[in-house]
Amino acid sequence: MMKPSFTNSLACAALLGAASLVNAHGDVQPQAVDTTGLPALEEEWLAENPYRAETAGEEVWLKAVEIGASGYNQNCARCHGLEVVSGGLAPDLRLLEAADYDDEWYVERFRTGYTQNGTTKMPAFGELLGQEAAWAIRTYIETRPDGEVMEGFVNELGSLRDQLATYASDSSSADPDALKARLTEIAIEIPTVSGAPVADSVAFRAANLIDGTPDAYAAAAETLTIGLSAAQ
Repeated sequence: MMKPSFTNSLACAALLGAASLVNAHGDVQPQAVDTTGLPALEEEWLAENPYRAETAGEEVWLKAVEIGASGYNQNCARCHGLEVVSGGLAPDLRLLEAADYDDEWYVERFRTGYTQNGTTKMPAFGELLGQEAAWAIRTYIETRPDGEVMEGFVNELGSLRDQLATYASDSSSADPDALKARLTEIAIEIPTVSGAPVADSVAFRAANLIDGTPDAYAAAAETLTIGLSAAQ
């Protein structure tokens, strides 16, 4: 199935929700984003995301996803939806492709905001939050998993969650390598909506937590519990 374009999504959102969005963004007070741990960027704004794994390396990419999640939830989720799942009134940002042409659209809108007929529908975040925060949020957005594919693994992930919770109390029979391998296999099967190569799914997060210790099993189980609850 062909993925709907962001342009089409934007057009539909404008038709369906223009009246409801009159004051949706205008009264949002931007919240500062702590970008400690990310490489500093030059003062001149870039036109392409510098924090993708293929450009900056996996460690920087993971940090950008972490910081971007916090920044998005503080500043964007109110209108664009938790986990970037739009309720239909604001554009579904997951449909922005992980490519330079949609990077340009994103960063321009982030910097300057959006006003229609004299009404601010989205404030200008650029000067307030800065370039590092902008691209961290972009990185988080483009790693959102495909929810429809995710649904096919809900039952198995729930079973794995229960195993992990048990191993948090008694890990004597646990096989951390097998658990990590299966979660990784599931993570590989879950694509992003944007076309980015790796989805920041709950399977991906849980797999990266497992190290054979009870605390890690507990953390992975909690990650799956929260993620599966959000999926429902």
